[in-house]
Amino acid sequence: MLNGLKLSAGAALATSVAQAAVASDNLPPNVPSWSKKLGRGVVSVPYGQPSSYESDVIRRTVEWLTADKIASISMTPLHEMHGIITPSGLHFERYHGGVPEINPDEHRLMINGMVERPLLFTMDDIMRLPSESHIHFLECPANGGMEWRGAQMEALQFTHGMLSGSEWTGVKLSTLLQEAGVKPGAKWVLAEGADAAGMSRSIPLEKAMDDTLVVFAQNGEMLRPEQGYPIRLFTPGWEGNTSVKWLRRLEVGDMPWEHREETSKYTDLLADGTARRHSFVQEVNSVITSPCPEKPILGKGLLQLEGIAWSGRGKVKRIDVSLDGGVSWQTARIKGLVLPKSLTR
Repeated sequence: MLNGLKLSAGAALATSVAQAAVASDNLPPNVPSWSKKLGRGVVSVPYGQPSSYESDVIRRTVEWLTADKIASISMTPLHEMHGIITPSGLHFERYHGGVPEINPDEHRLMINGMVERPLLFTMDDIMRLPSESHIHFLECPANGGMEWRGAQMEALQFTHGMLSGSEWTGVKLSTLLQEAGVKPGAKWVLAEGADAAGMSRSIPLEKAMDDTLVVFAQNGEMLRPEQGYPIRLFTPGWEGNTSVKWLRRLEVGDMPWEHREETSKYTDLLADGTARRHSFVQEVNSVITSPCPEKPILGKGLLQLEGIAWSGRGKVKRIDVSLDGGVSWQTARIKGLVLPKSLTR
């Protein structure tokens, strides 16, 4: 059970484990062709790349979903992922005005508004401050949205691929705000990006002073441009759009700003026609990643039923699976780490 939510999935039983091998000169007991010659040397590929046999493991987009690729989204191939960390090159993308090319030497982070000391930070300033690293998921609030009116996408990557997990490294936002000195009566922080869309979101001061980070690295290296290089905000467990990329300004105030992205989008339309604003937390959720449309059941044999679960409110402590439509349940085995606001496999 995922903090009260249960999973249901198709049945998969083990009946045999061996299948006939395809005849090939490279199969045992023969010596394979790649063992008969020397391989490539060091730094022949200065930045490591996946095997050419994994060339199909890429981000993909749904062409008809948006008018162009500047304000669009690409999806992570969840069916090809292992563990709880998504490689940076496969992390889903979401842009409102494309990816800016930012020179870090000329980039600045400004803090203004209801503060005692308005500040301007260079990247060197930020990199000098104490930093932390945490593993968290990041999810677009529209994840799964194309299925809300019924099944229409025959691919897990398209139905749930607006979700990824990474190790994020950065400075606590509270550290920067304390440097500026937040004035009494302040309740909100506006985070503004340096992209052409001027993407901005209002963040409650309580969250800003809690676990929010100003991130400069992902999975052990500096952020990729598509993930906000040189710095981005990161609000663990909250809607991905609140983790504003290409962060350039933080303004402290006493009320939310109601900017474009928190009125025209990212609101919840209710049954009575009104819209609920500021529903920040990504609630508990789960998905079966194998079998799935991209990895169907092929023939008889041992089959591991596998998936991921996540919650923006903390740890996923237990996962129950039903093989009979919810009549009975059995507890699944959790593989590896169980961390708060992280993917759990």
